[in-house]
Amino acid sequence: MNDAGALTAEPLAADMHDLRGEAYQRRLARRYAAERRFKALGLGAVIVSVAMLLILLVTILSTGLRGFQRVELAVPINFAADDIAGDAQTLAGASGLASLEAQGLPELVSRSVEEAHGPLQPSPVPADAWREVARHIAADPGLLQRQQTLWLPASAPLVAALEGRGDPELQRQAQALQAQGVLARRFDGGFFARSDATQPQDVGIWGALKGSLLTMIVTLSLAFPIGVLAALYLEEYAPRNRWTDAIEISINNLAAVPSIIFGLLGLAVFLTIFPNYRSAPLIAGLTLALMTMPVIVITGRNAIKAVPPSIRDGALALGASPVQVVFHHVLPLALPGILTGTIIGMARALGETAPLLMIGMRAFVATPPDGFTSPATVLPVQIFLWSDEVSRGFVERTSAAIIVLLLFLLTMNALAIYLRNRFERRW
Repeated sequence: MNDAGALTAEPLAADMHDLRGEAYQRRLARRYAAERRFKALGLGAVIVSVAMLLILLVTILSTGLRGFQRVELAVPINFAADDIAGDAQTLAGASGLASLEAQGLPELVSRSVEEAHGPLQPSPVPADAWREVARHIAADPGLLQRQQTLWLPASAPLVAALEGRGDPELQRQAQALQAQGVLARRFDGGFFARSDATQPQDVGIWGALKGSLLTMIVTLSLAFPIGVLAALYLEEYAPRNRWTDAIEISINNLAAVPSIIFGLLGLAVFLTIFPNYRSAPLIAGLTLALMTMPVIVITGRNAIKAVPPSIRDGALALGASPVQVVFHHVLPLALPGILTGTIIGMARALGETAPLLMIGMRAFVATPPDGFTSPATVLPVQIFLWSDEVSRGFVERTSAAIIVLLLFLLTMNALAIYLRNRFERRW
């Protein structure tokens, strides 16, 4: 017994000695050092990511905030001195602009600019500045009975002169006008109400924003119900055989297909069926729905699979039919996860440009779309077109449009997150 105890004690003593030995302490120190390095690398990765995000936001904001402004010239106009007339209903209608033009509003504006600031060459306001005045008159017909000082967009040469570019004489005149307080960079509320134009002073995003909204409505209306029903069928009803396996593989592959391929599909199929709806939100929504649907199906299946089997067994035990089990119990519990997939898919669709360029949304659209079949553009394509312009003013407008796109995306995500939390249930 004593010999056996001695033999057993010797390895224990050796192990305890090894625990206190230098080799063990070195291994322990290396392990702790590796853990510290891993934590430092993780923290460094987070810091670098946040720094890159801050650099991106600061860059966009520093340039984009100026994009919400434009250079404007104060022009006093005495409407009462001319015989321009019109009632509120006519001025607000489609013929209001033509009526004001026929009564000599362009000449009145040109004469008022010359009387207020002299015969500057080139003209300090663009030739179509009278349209801006016409919009003011349509909003307030009472202007025709009095004198009013209106801020009109400055011409491109005057804007360049104010920024220190172009003719030196015009630069001095611009500085003098600025010193008098009649030439200034002001907030441009019309940027949210106008559509595309050839000059950065006249452009707006309402046409592209409305086109994006109509396109997202079509995309969501098609992709969400079809994607959810497909996920329910594949997870709850479809038999497990080689055909369903092939469908699952196809759906997974479609989720990774480059977006331009869907653009080619829309060009070859949808525009062949609807040749008169080129660049319409309907065609764009159909194309983006095809791209979004696989993401919704995959995330929907995962959400449905995560519902505990006990929910199904309990509902069946209480007498519910299989359809009632799916739509009354499984689907409500899986809805938060399905909405998460929908958020991801819609966010991707909102920022896509390549497939929409393929179906003709690169066209210049100067008026907002009237419906789902009217010619339109979307914010990503509008940003792409403006970024290709050489004018410095378009650079600022592009950054401003990017800010609006980000806010639009955040609003959509916030709404989807609210709905997801609203329907979330715990078990």
